[in-house]
Amino acid sequence: MSTTTRRTTKADLPLRVIFLGGVGEIGKNMTALEYGDEIIIIDCGVSFPSGDMPGVDLVIPDITYLTANRDKVKGIVLTHGHEDHIGAIPFVLKELNVPVYGTRLTLALLEPKIREHKLLEVVRFNVVRAGATVALGANFKVEFVNVSHSVAGSCALSITTPLGIVFHTGDFKVDFTPIAGNVIDLQRIAEIGQQGVMLLMSESTNVEKSGSSLSEAVVGQSLNQIFSENTDRRIFIATFASNVHRLQQIIDLAQKYNRKVAFSGRSMINVTDVAFKIGELRFPQDAVVDLDRVKDIEDKHLVIITTGSQGEPMSALTRMSKDEFNHIQMDYNDTVVISASPIPGNERHVYDVINNLYRHGVRVIYEKLADVHVSGHACQEELKLMIALLQPSFFIPVHGEFRHLKKHAELAMRMGIPAQRILLCDIGNCAEISKTKGLRLASEVTAGNVLVDGLGVGDVGSSVLKDRKHLSEDGLFLVVIGLNTERGEVTALEMLSRGFVYTKESDGTETMGAAKTMVYKLLQDFDLKGELNDWGVLKNAVRRELKSFLHKKTRRNPMILTVVIES
Repeated sequence: MSTTTRRTTKADLPLRVIFLGGVGEIGKNMTALEYGDEIIIIDCGVSFPSGDMPGVDLVIPDITYLTANRDKVKGIVLTHGHEDHIGAIPFVLKELNVPVYGTRLTLALLEPKIREHKLLEVVRFNVVRAGATVALGANFKVEFVNVSHSVAGSCALSITTPLGIVFHTGDFKVDFTPIAGNVIDLQRIAEIGQQGVMLLMSESTNVEKSGSSLSEAVVGQSLNQIFSENTDRRIFIATFASNVHRLQQIIDLAQKYNRKVAFSGRSMINVTDVAFKIGELRFPQDAVVDLDRVKDIEDKHLVIITTGSQGEPMSALTRMSKDEFNHIQMDYNDTVVISASPIPGNERHVYDVINNLYRHGVRVIYEKLADVHVSGHACQEELKLMIALLQPSFFIPVHGEFRHLKKHAELAMRMGIPAQRILLCDIGNCAEISKTKGLRLASEVTAGNVLVDGLGVGDVGSSVLKDRKHLSEDGLFLVVIGLNTERGEVTALEMLSRGFVYTKESDGTETMGAAKTMVYKLLQDFDLKGELNDWGVLKNAVRRELKSFLHKKTRRNPMILTVVIES
């Protein structure tokens, strides 16, 4: 009886889709494709800390799986230049020295971050144009397909693998009248669909909104009306710095109405400088003035483009609204346009700024009052069009909280994709596609959040966050005990409170005095002549008794620190 051994071929290997961010959440987008001994990374973004992360600056993806397989990683491909897609790049490149591919503006926006992290000498940037194809390793060919979004240079990715085409939409919308002629390449998308798409990963941010998104040109029309109705007033426009097309519309209108432009806010100044240098933003040099010169320009001849559309506490507009901005004082002859929608969670901050502006007599125009903002994300009809053009065999919704992913899956089913060919994923999930088993969930990989605090990356763990929350909620109680271990005497006992009780008030003085008496009595139960090898026993006893005493007295639980000083 003869036996034959079947050799494993490339077609027998599964394609693994590894989700390190951007599913089950908004932001922190990062996905890896793995085939055989090669990996490519799609996007590498950050998210911003929630209210339960005190002191944290950024949240980046956990790349433990990638660093453990660093020899497999062939490169990073970027869909566009928003923070939730590129913000973590400097941190990742410190661990993975791989080439990065993106359009000109995407990489230009990334360059200052790379410079700040002192990586310019080692990073390998590769500028690509929409329509170009790059090979990464032997198994991946990535075509950059032009799409419309709220930042120039946005692309979807058509990735050819040994098993078929994976199409990743990135963030997109269908805009037939975009600024600078940046029309989504629906013809090429349809051609890719005719070739046969194995897997579609499509963004889900606006899946709950019916119809189609409005064109960016609508904002230009609304802004033109605002300029025409406020000819004698000083105009401020707060918007996202990365929305270069909107900035261009504002600058064009300023020239039309004989106004000088001033940029306010660090990110606004940085982005406009980068965009101007590479030709994405166009204006005569004399059209722009420095912020320290605006006091010399008549109100009717000035427009100030500023950060702060999300009510960020340290942003320029927020500080202006509080009279905390050196160059500008707001008054009754000002019109402020907030050309953005509040990101979920920021609503209170935005309305606080609006209320403060109204208190100054400022005229405020925002999304509820006029069409001064349109979304850069596809609504239901545009998402349906993408599915119709690509006709994928398998579908995974991405870029959204779980409710968004669920709604997008239901939309795909209404478009004719069977439920068994759709997968809802979470961070750490690994989806596998193979010739024999189709699409399924495989074993999970290490994934999650890494917290960035200042220069520290990953050193703010759950215990540190717990302590910070504790301090922010109940304050600190510090006990300093001075001991003479030769005589066995307490030489000093000091107590300090921060954020717990105010010691100069009667209640605080009484509480501190009673606590000190209680600790003195407790110390009498210990042999203080140095026979204790570990003062930890004494410290724990003081902490335990103080905790009980203070809770009974105040119904609060401050963080208690005990320090013993021997003499």
